[in-house]
Amino acid sequence: MERYKVLLVDDEVEVIDIMEQKIHWNDLGFKVVGSATNGVKALELVEKLQPDVVLTDIKMPYMNGLQLARRLNEDYPNIYIMICTGFDEFEYAKEAVHLEIKEYMLKPINSTELSASLKDLKETLDREREEKLNVKKLNNYFQEALPKLQSNFLISLIEGRVGEEDYDRFLQAYQLDMKGPHFCCVIFHTSANHVPDGMDPLLLSMSVEREIKDRLVEEWECKEFIYMGNTLLILELDSKEKMAQVTDACDRFCRWAYRIMGAVVTAGIGTVCDSLRDISISYEGARDAISYRVLYGTKRAINIGEIVPKEQKQTAQPEEISMQELLRAIRIGDPEEIKEMAHKEIEKIYKNTETISQHNLATLEIVSRFVRFCTNNSLDFNEISGYSQNIYEKVSQMDESLLTNWTVNMSMAISDCLMNARNNTSKRLIVDAQNIVKDRYMEADISLDEVCAQLGVSNSYFSSIFKKEVGKSFISYLTDYRMDIAEDLVLNTDEKSYTIAEKVGYLDANYFSYVFKKKFGVSPSKYRASAKK
Repeated sequence: MERYKVLLVDDEVEVIDIMEQKIHWNDLGFKVVGSATNGVKALELVEKLQPDVVLTDIKMPYMNGLQLARRLNEDYPNIYIMICTGFDEFEYAKEAVHLEIKEYMLKPINSTELSASLKDLKETLDREREEKLNVKKLNNYFQEALPKLQSNFLISLIEGRVGEEDYDRFLQAYQLDMKGPHFCCVIFHTSANHVPDGMDPLLLSMSVEREIKDRLVEEWECKEFIYMGNTLLILELDSKEKMAQVTDACDRFCRWAYRIMGAVVTAGIGTVCDSLRDISISYEGARDAISYRVLYGTKRAINIGEIVPKEQKQTAQPEEISMQELLRAIRIGDPEEIKEMAHKEIEKIYKNTETISQHNLATLEIVSRFVRFCTNNSLDFNEISGYSQNIYEKVSQMDESLLTNWTVNMSMAISDCLMNARNNTSKRLIVDAQNIVKDRYMEADISLDEVCAQLGVSNSYFSSIFKKEVGKSFISYLTDYRMDIAEDLVLNTDEKSYTIAEKVGYLDANYFSYVFKKKFGVSPSKYRASAKK
């Protein structure tokens, strides 16, 4: 059984060493994955290490243990927090109860007492994990799936098979009260190739579905159902601006599912539509977003509206099933897969056509699908193809070899244009973020959340492309930018450290000195003194 991860936080290194040595962590079912001497550093490690338990002191510089616990409760509610402190004060204990601290112990550390608390905590963690993966409960839940008629209607809706004349009647008959005014489709795909030992892939998928229902359906106005092995949500939104929040919520769930359940889950988020009748367009966008996991990675949420050109029109129509694999290969941009799918499409034409009329109709359909795909993605087909008035006639007169080469070359050209448009969108976003830092670095309250809200994108997408393009996280970039300004002020002015701190966005002069020393190796005053020698 995998051991639970523990992060130790105490401003006294000796105390951390004692806890590591005195406690038989392995025998108790735990392992210490890291340690920190203040709350700020602890938060950084929590993001990186994803511990199950944080054992922390209270009195620490920059951020004390109770402040750390408050942040953990907000951002990581599934982490268990234990307090081990030398301060026996009622207000501390009262606040610990309010924060639902698992254990509150006083120093000097009693290894027997701490070991007993860890033993109880392991039983709690084991019980929670067992409940989530209990085969009997999952089988019972499987039998309690949504009513078949309602599920069939939702599936027909996303496939675009509900006629205008039947829409209202079915909606009322199946008691689906969805008023919007905006709607969006989200697909959760659970990998069947990455399953914990001894776990059935189907049961794991149903476990993920249950957690989605418990954690997301309650939070957002939506309908949940199963289709083609995936869990789907149709969300009602009162504002399109909430899409960034939806994306971040789905992203947090994907990371949680992997950390707690070992499930590799990817969320694909479609475009927003103004009518439930158009939800099939959003569904196609969500499917496309899922396919982008080969580029952007799994265990995360991918919003199609953030990775395609911003000008993509909501009124664009989804492509038919024919050529779907080729079009998906074009979106992903894998040259070998594009060639393979293009050859298959042409082989299919020559296998299934017996007359000139059928051949001409098939080639006409290929050109039409390319035109539609370009239109849907705000690309100019005429420009890409080297516009010709008789393009349909020209293609219809090609033999199998020429048609195959034309299809491959056209697919490659469209894929390159799509990739360039996507990269240009990402680069514009990075430049905009860097300009925000340039204009507002002196504001103490500037944050990743605020920048993403200003840019209109989710934290998940922005963080991934920023780090990919710039080579560091946004917070690291902001810190480095502030430190560069601070260095100039230290070397070229006589201003006090607290004044410089305020000018570069730090209200706490001590914390400013800590960050400055972390970057330059010495305090601001010593840095200035060494430069004058």
